Amino acid sequence: MKRIAIDMDEVIADFHSKILHTWNRHFSQELTTEELNLFDLHQDDPEKLEEIFELAGHPDFFADLAVIPDSQRVIASLSKHYEIFITTAAMQVPASFNAKFRWLNTHFPAIKPSHIVFCGNKSIINADYMIDDNAINFVDFCGEGILYTAPHNRHVTGYRRVDSWRDVEALLL
Repeated sequence: MKRIAIDMDEVIADFHSKILHTWNRHFSQELTTEELNLFDLHQDDPEKLEEIFELAGHPDFFADLAVIPDSQRVIASLSKHYEIFITTAAMQVPASFNAKFRWLNTHFPAIKPSHIVFCGNKSIINADYMIDDNAINFVDFCGEGILYTAPHNRHVTGYRRVDSWRDVEALLL
């Protein structure tokens, strides 16, 4: 049976909406979804990025993220044909482990704990496909990376891209 590694944040859990709300409230701004790109802040404003990650480091920050539409239904269908793993690069926010694990158990209870991987470098993942919003995770990955569209990756090329879970369904089922 083929394997699919699925990222959590921005693929099945709507991290961006919550971080945007947190950013706007904390910095008294009114940025739009397209205007907030955390990936660009590494170069543009590392101090603000550090500050926002401190807020995201609260143990419950990840507990109430919204579920990305159709992800539950499509993953349930995929699991009939593929072995499914959730692979989340949780090392940037280590305090998120418990909240992420509880979130996954609540929203994706059919995913066994043994199929949830908290990691830093995703090149260690052994799967046929990886669905992720961050193309850096495809570097040295042994399978095919499928880029899940997010505000920060709209200009990334070189990978098959999906804009929704309906696109994933059409591609892999």
